[in-house]
Amino acid sequence: MQTDSLRTLTQHMAHAGRLEAIFLRPLRGVACQSVRAAEAIAGSGLKGDRTASQPSRQALGGKRQVTLIQAEHIDVLAELLQRPALNAALLRRNLLVSGINLLAAKSLFKDQPVWLKIGEVCLEITGPCEPCSKMETLLGHGGYNAMRGHGGVTARIITGGQLIVGDPVQLVAGALATNQASLF
Repeated sequence: MQTDSLRTLTQHMAHAGRLEAIFLRPLRGVACQSVRAAEAIAGSGLKGDRTASQPSRQALGGKRQVTLIQAEHIDVLAELLQRPALNAALLRRNLLVSGINLLAAKSLFKDQPVWLKIGEVCLEITGPCEPCSKMETLLGHGGYNAMRGHGGVTARIITGGQLIVGDPVQLVAGALATNQASLF
């Protein structure tokens, strides 16, 4: 029996996921707007989201151009907060994704890029999206700690384009990811 190396194992998921919802945050402190489609701008953010309107000094833009959270974590958060349900818009993440482990979409190896492709858009997962103190206000007592470890991830937009609710979410690894980078 052959055992795959970690380099091989980190390049594929069991199946594709799905983009369940898109949220834009027009201004700090203003409620998120749910939209069916959004334009992802490479090196910037989502058109209409406050992140895209903030210029970055970094060549590829900041590491927090878009935020993602797993739909499966919404039920976990509701359970931790002892609520029957939780509205994903309260969490202030841009993209709600199901069926794929977002934490596994971050490359373990600097020389082996792994990106997330949603429809025609390519994202580089840059790290965890830690909760802010506003979660305590929005979710109630214990909201901040409930979000720790379940806050999703941050990403940089490598290849822009249209995001549409229902788009497939797939891992793009190795040579294909490197070829995509040359387009940017």
